[in-house]
Amino acid sequence: MPTPDLTLEGLVHDLRNVLETISDAADVISADPKHARLAGAIRRSVQRGTRMLTSFHESSLAQLDLDIILDMAIECSRDFMQAVKGPSIEFTRQIDSGVRLRGNPAAWERVFTNLFLNAGQAMEGDGAVSITARLSEPGLEVVVEDNGPGISPKILPRIFEPHFSTRAKRSGLGLHIVRTIVVEHGGEITASNRPSGQGAMFRISLPRV
Repeated sequence: MPTPDLTLEGLVHDLRNVLETISDAADVISADPKHARLAGAIRRSVQRGTRMLTSFHESSLAQLDLDIILDMAIECSRDFMQAVKGPSIEFTRQIDSGVRLRGNPAAWERVFTNLFLNAGQAMEGDGAVSITARLSEPGLEVVVEDNGPGISPKILPRIFEPHFSTRAKRSGLGLHIVRTIVVEHGGEITASNRPSGQGAMFRISLPRV
């Protein structure tokens, strides 16, 4: 039987304290105008971390507009890319009216954030990511495409495996987390290269809400 401080509840409690400390530090550095942008990025990261921690205690079947989830994921991705001096990504979207996702909003935010970061980390320079969502009788299909180098046929069969990564010092969990969350919500995800031959494409299929 684990001791109380090693339970999930205890871990969440301690991580909230860590995030509160980071938030306080952001308040301090925001007093300097030249660090205002960095302070804003830190606060948004703290807010995202708080949403993720809260999701551990929720089994929500709420429905949230896909556009709202994409806004949060894009904001997080841009903050990360700026922090690591990564490429600038232009995001475009074509979303059918009234597209909503059922489930935990923080979990879906993780799905799209990981997909966007995976695309950005694969790019050698500035690039573009497009998101398309279409409703049909069977359900919802969301496609995320980028104009990066694409996925090598050699690694394509393993891309969702845990701890599989082609980049050093990476956990290889990002896409595994994506697939796990999608499957937990009754859907499936596939990875391929775009028909044009340039860039990767991830297709999420979900039952209709």
